[in-house]
Amino acid sequence: MTSPSTSSAATSAPAAALDLGVGGMTCASCVARVERALRKLPGVQDAAVNLATESVHLTYDAAQAADMPALARRAIRNAGYEPRTPQAEQAAAGADSPWAGFLPVGIGLLLSAPLVLPMVGDLFGQHWMLPAWVQFLLATPVQFVLGARFYKAGWHAARALTGNMDLLVALGTSAGYGLSLWLWATAPEGHAPHLYFEASAVVITLVLLGKWLEARAKRQTTAAIRALHALRPDVAHLLGRDGEVDVPIAEILAGDRLVVRPGERIPLDGTVLEGQTQVDESMLTGEPLPVAREPGDRLTGGAINGEGRVLMQVTAVGSETVLARIIRLVEDAQAAKAPIQRLVDRVAAVFVPVVLLIALATLTGWLWSGAGLESALIHAVAVLVIACPCALGLATPAAIMAGTGVAAQHGVLIKDAEALETAHRVTTVAFDKTGTLTVGQPVLTAFHVKPGGDEAALLAAVAGVQSGSEHPLARAVVQAAGARALAVPEPQDVRAVPGRGTEGRVQGRDWLVGSLRWMQELGAGLGALQAPAEALQQGGATVSALAERTPGGALAVRALLAFGDEPKPGAREALARLKARGVRCVMISGDNRGAATAMARRLGLDPEAGEVMAEVLPDGKADAVRQLQQGGTVVAMVGDGVNDAPALAAADVGLAMGNGTDVAMHAAGITLMRGEPRLVAAALDISHRTVAKIRQNLFWAFIYNVAGIPLAALGYLSPVMAGAAMALSSVSVMTNALLLKRWRG
Repeated sequence: MTSPSTSSAATSAPAAALDLGVGGMTCASCVARVERALRKLPGVQDAAVNLATESVHLTYDAAQAADMPALARRAIRNAGYEPRTPQAEQAAAGADSPWAGFLPVGIGLLLSAPLVLPMVGDLFGQHWMLPAWVQFLLATPVQFVLGARFYKAGWHAARALTGNMDLLVALGTSAGYGLSLWLWATAPEGHAPHLYFEASAVVITLVLLGKWLEARAKRQTTAAIRALHALRPDVAHLLGRDGEVDVPIAEILAGDRLVVRPGERIPLDGTVLEGQTQVDESMLTGEPLPVAREPGDRLTGGAINGEGRVLMQVTAVGSETVLARIIRLVEDAQAAKAPIQRLVDRVAAVFVPVVLLIALATLTGWLWSGAGLESALIHAVAVLVIACPCALGLATPAAIMAGTGVAAQHGVLIKDAEALETAHRVTTVAFDKTGTLTVGQPVLTAFHVKPGGDEAALLAAVAGVQSGSEHPLARAVVQAAGARALAVPEPQDVRAVPGRGTEGRVQGRDWLVGSLRWMQELGAGLGALQAPAEALQQGGATVSALAERTPGGALAVRALLAFGDEPKPGAREALARLKARGVRCVMISGDNRGAATAMARRLGLDPEAGEVMAEVLPDGKADAVRQLQQGGTVVAMVGDGVNDAPALAAADVGLAMGNGTDVAMHAAGITLMRGEPRLVAAALDISHRTVAKIRQNLFWAFIYNVAGIPLAALGYLSPVMAGAAMALSSVSVMTNALLLKRWRG
């Protein structure tokens, strides 16, 4: 155990990450053993092993970056497992046919079938018994050639004073095989004893069959990742001085110009320079309909170009592309551990030693009751075989992999397993208004000037102050000035006041444009514009004011600006769907109460029921979320802007709109790639179903052991039946998880 000072230093040190494949793991005990070996390395902060992906995610002190990959591989090998690179894992997974790895299983079935024949004959009253030497010849290759992997891994576990599935199988089958040899060697001449070669051979074959079926199911759970990797084309058509040249994607640089022909995949992120087309982004966003793209529009790498030939300029390459970030998010989520898995890991750490004690108690108990050594040993073998904790280690990661995979296919990117597990408990969803529930492209609907004011000159002055801002209201002002063909003057000394407005100098005059609240804080009265302002607010408009700072330092309001926005298509339906699930919906807005209430009613929200929080400043959104969390309410926050990031981080689950800012997506645990409110209900439903599968899997994994171990100890299960049940437990867990792939939004 590290000292507090060491732990603190490790936590504060810059962290680096490493992902490695780990071959040879078979159960939850293997997971604990690999994690324990890696956490002993100097500088390691955390090691999370995923049995379903057969990988480990290592977080360590960046100062150890040079040596850590080699040290980690050596530690994995010393623990008795095979270190692999993620690239090799992906290549192997992509190249595998449905029957890959079946040869050892097939050989085991061929050798074991004759041994099982006498058991089948007994069902029909026939006594077919193979000679002992034939049974020996059939069982020995299965025991020591096909079963060599169990001896090797079991020996490593025993040397490390730990236990795993392989140790249990090796001990159990060796006991059955050794008992058969002893009975054969001590049998009176001319007497054919009942041997148990078939038990040891069939158990090994069934375990191999179960592991093969399990591996086949694992490949299906990682299909989403492989499908995303397959979206990357190998070459791009680079437009240079000599025309079009085919160049590997790895050699393309930001700023290069590429030609994309009809029907091809767009190689990298960029913008359209020439041409018009329709783009199919369904694999990235889940949106089935093609979207139009023309000069100035963005293109996302991996999407399929439609009927038009376009010239694009590259804006992002390598790990900075949208597709690369999506793959990284899904891989991280699939490799992460859900909180519930930590309980499973603690159980697995003591499971195998307990099973060994139960097997020893079974052997002793049967001998004490007067049963012979033969009968007592067989019952103990059955306990060892049925108790293998394979299903326990697969229950949670298999469901998480399937859940995150199907979510990615429908445009929901789940960044970590904790967000996935928490989302099903959400009782309140808080939505930012602008850009989340509304289109986020407000337009200037009214411009009221004080009597005697020059409307065109004042609008030009507002546009000048706002010309450098990316705020949606600022863009609406600039667009309105452009629509009237006004000359927008160049501003000086522009300063943004977060949550309030902007001030600057235009043509020698000092102007402030911002919210009515800001004007009130500054002591600027509306005067004759008070009545129009109230009327506009009652009508649901967002109202701002333009004020001029006079030479004496006082502020004089010169005009009012009213803005209108439209609800996003499907926003009302999305809120209704969440309410139908029993989830409370709340809209958080910086608008005045009148405008916020009017928009809320259009969206189907009830302001009287507390479903609107108006006049919330950007830095107050996190406090609004904490207010909603009072009383134990589990809150999800949905937003898209930089100012939503603190609220997204403060919420129990943050959901960022994919058309929003990178800051928002970084702060959120879930990203909605299409930026549609309807995906919020989809994310919560996928979380609910995934957690349900985790619970079902854990139930079945535990029930196999809780019911199976006593039955085996009491003599109701033979080793063959125990082996079949153990193999079936792993396959049933994987199959149950794969049912998530059938989810439809």
